[in-house]
Amino acid sequence: MKNTSSLLILCASLPALSFTPSLKAEAPAYQPELFKTTKLVYADTFDGTELNAEFWEVRQNTTWAIKDGVLSGEQSSKEFQEKKKASDDPSHAGLKPVIWLKKVPENLVCTMRVRYGGEAYQKGFPLLDVGHHIHTITFSEKATTLTIKKNVESLPVETPLFSLNEWHDVAIELKKGTLILTVDGKKHRFDSANIDMTGQAQIDFKAIDFGTCQIDDVKLWEGQ
Repeated sequence: MKNTSSLLILCASLPALSFTPSLKAEAPAYQPELFKTTKLVYADTFDGTELNAEFWEVRQNTTWAIKDGVLSGEQSSKEFQEKKKASDDPSHAGLKPVIWLKKVPENLVCTMRVRYGGEAYQKGFPLLDVGHHIHTITFSEKATTLTIKKNVESLPVETPLFSLNEWHDVAIELKKGTLILTVDGKKHRFDSANIDMTGQAQIDFKAIDFGTCQIDDVKLWEGQ
């Protein structure tokens, strides 16, 4: 009993251990091709109620909220739309939900679940901008197109496709000269001297006009 009591006293005197996870210890379930190692920059499963403004920026006054563990976006208010349409900047009236993921490294790996909702592809195409208007990945019914710097280069491919009104697992890798896009396990590698994230630090999510965007389980790494 004496030894047992001494052990209990010793244990009680020890400092409490911290089990806070280290960002550096994290490793992506997705295995990147372009980098030997990665460092986690940001991860979010949207279990809380407040949007992390350090990493997200809502654009065009569109409506975003965390609902049932998912970041969900819709168009701007009718009042804002009418005001913008009557101004000299009608193209930013917020007809489609738009949001930016910020602090994106030049050499990057990003995985996420994304769902773009809407009534077919009649009001434009959903897209991801890797760098603002730098590497625009547009999703249509029959092709996925990487457009670089608006009109410098256009690279359409038949797969991977991204359909409306369904959840998709998306992964993007990028280093200078190469972008790898994976949708639901189907992968395509784009190689071009024009692929370059220098001076860029964001990924833009843009749905179709009057549609919706849902984002979940985001992980962002710096490739090394």
